[in-house]
Amino acid sequence: MPRTAKKKAGKESGRGKVAIIIPSHNEQDRIGKTLKEYSLYFENLRKEGKLDYDILVVVNASKDRTLDITKAESEKNSRISYLDLEKGGKGYAVIEGFKSAFRKKYGLIGFVDADMATPPEAFYDLIKSIGNYDGVIASRWMKGSNIKTPQSFLRKIMSWGFVSLVKAILFLNYHDTQCGAKIFGADALKEVVPKMGLSQWAFDIEILYNMKKMGFKVIEIPTTWEDRKGSKLHLIKVPFQMFSSIIRIRLINSPLRIIVKAYDSLPEALKMHHLT
Repeated sequence: MPRTAKKKAGKESGRGKVAIIIPSHNEQDRIGKTLKEYSLYFENLRKEGKLDYDILVVVNASKDRTLDITKAESEKNSRISYLDLEKGGKGYAVIEGFKSAFRKKYGLIGFVDADMATPPEAFYDLIKSIGNYDGVIASRWMKGSNIKTPQSFLRKIMSWGFVSLVKAILFLNYHDTQCGAKIFGADALKEVVPKMGLSQWAFDIEILYNMKKMGFKVIEIPTTWEDRKGSKLHLIKVPFQMFSSIIRIRLINSPLRIIVKAYDSLPEALKMHHLT
């Protein structure tokens, strides 16, 4: 049975060392600043005796200088390391980061987007809030959130619609499943990750779904968030891909899972790649 941690939040967390995973695809214009600011912030916390940490940058299929910049920052701070993957999107990068972190003794393992839309102090709020829970996710749409960049009407409608679908199809009662900042107890993740492997576009929803299914407790808290220039989000294509992923998650956890298995057995040329 799942075991919910009983220690209070703190060394500040009471869970031991924290791994912060940053998936990075063609982020040469942003990764340097993000690593500098996260490194400075968490080094100060470490020196104050509040926590210990590592930052793992997962460079995935990048064609620019993301890896070179990450290497340069890792030479300045020994707590920054990296993986260089030849393939995969964000979901693949995060899961590979989790698997790498499992080889070390971390109490908490989380991830955050490379664009620093979530500032380091907001990520630290997740660590401080985990308490007896198995995970904490940042929410842009809860009361008390500080959204520094006004969202367009279209973006708000799409977010509301997506959250409504997640609630209706997967029964996950969260305000915001897609904010790119989440942290989990390492023991819970080690049980959940082996159950995964199907969704590129909704991997974080799959994590939350399996956490709930296995009896783990994940809460969300208000966050500080600022939209950054250079977003790669396609406002038409990506929502459809994510909707397809939600349907897939639901099917594979139902008696209709045979449909997914039949689809997976098709030759690649016959597949609709937005469904993977």
